[in-house]
Amino acid sequence: MDRQHPVISVIIPVYNEEKALPATLNQFQGQSGAYEIIAVDGGSADRTCDIVVRYPGIHLLRAPKGRASQMNAGARLARGEWLLFLHADTLLPPDALLQLADLQHASRCQAGGFRHRFSGSDWRLRLISVLDNYRCQRTRVIYGDQAMFVRRQLFHQLGGFPNQPILEDVAFCQQLLAVTEPVILDAYVLTDSRKFVKMGIWRSLARVLGILIRLELGRPVAATHPFFQDVR
Repeated sequence: MDRQHPVISVIIPVYNEEKALPATLNQFQGQSGAYEIIAVDGGSADRTCDIVVRYPGIHLLRAPKGRASQMNAGARLARGEWLLFLHADTLLPPDALLQLADLQHASRCQAGGFRHRFSGSDWRLRLISVLDNYRCQRTRVIYGDQAMFVRRQLFHQLGGFPNQPILEDVAFCQQLLAVTEPVILDAYVLTDSRKFVKMGIWRSLARVLGILIRLELGRPVAATHPFFQDVR
């Protein structure tokens, strides 16, 4: 980890993530490149912050709860050319940071994300990932659990993530699409499937499809929608 001249700033919003966070932070022991890690806590009541401070060199911030608020706070501190927003329950491909660093001088590439896969071997989860990757390839709208990355200057030019309680990733990506076409790297991130498993896989898929239909129709999605409840 190069703290003096980071090319990449990895920003991780955290909230009561004591179960998933260790694996997320441990993965960086195998990552190469010039990067910094910024964890932004939204008021955790568990051991999340205690876990973060055990890792030398990781910046720990606190911000009002909400991914948009927390990620924007991390971005204000970041020094890297690239901002990579990583969910606390998502693992990067082994060479993810090197792949992103290689794009540093590719001026046409301003933003992007990775392909997505859920943890576990359930075929239904694999099917959902296939459908999601197809959706992303077609629309170029990148979700937060795909480890979205964007050049720091462009991120601030667009005003950061909209200050809204849900779907901040979709809203920001729609702004991105007005100025650039995000790239989708071939490597896969791995997201913990706990929410889909605990809620019920088919039920979760139905809820996601309902949200997508409302977005396509320009209808609002309530922050109280069952899919957005905290599941740990």
